[in-house]
Amino acid sequence: MNHKLVRRGLIALALVLVGIQLVRPARTNPPVAPANTLSAQVDVPPPVDAIFNRACADCHSHRTRWPWYSEIAPVSWLLTHHVNDGRQKMNLDSWDDATSFKDICREVQSGAMPMKGYLILHPDATLSPQDVQAVCAWTQRASGR
Repeated sequence: MNHKLVRRGLIALALVLVGIQLVRPARTNPPVAPANTLSAQVDVPPPVDAIFNRACADCHSHRTRWPWYSEIAPVSWLLTHHVNDGRQKMNLDSWDDATSFKDICREVQSGAMPMKGYLILHPDATLSPQDVQAVCAWTQRASGR
């Protein structure tokens, strides 16, 4: 193998990796208006609120904790996309009555939420069967309000 060609390829790869760091998605945490939060609009029992804060708030609120690796492309792009998508679907700090309580239960029951990739780096967000049961019992009560 031609060492000169390999060396040029590695240099080109390094330049691309450095260059993509210039593409910075907006990682935002908008201000929280207390009157717009889920708990201001719906009675959320403390155990369910604790589950939401532990397992959901990073992607489904304006209180995202942006880890150090969220500064590095292309990971930064993926994380920003997931947070923006999560906030659009359900936002604990900008509650929209269009959010379906049945969907919340279905997502946690199926194991779709929290996302598996998130759980790898945040194992404390794993939902126990009791957590799932508490969330689903609450969604049933909340949907009948």
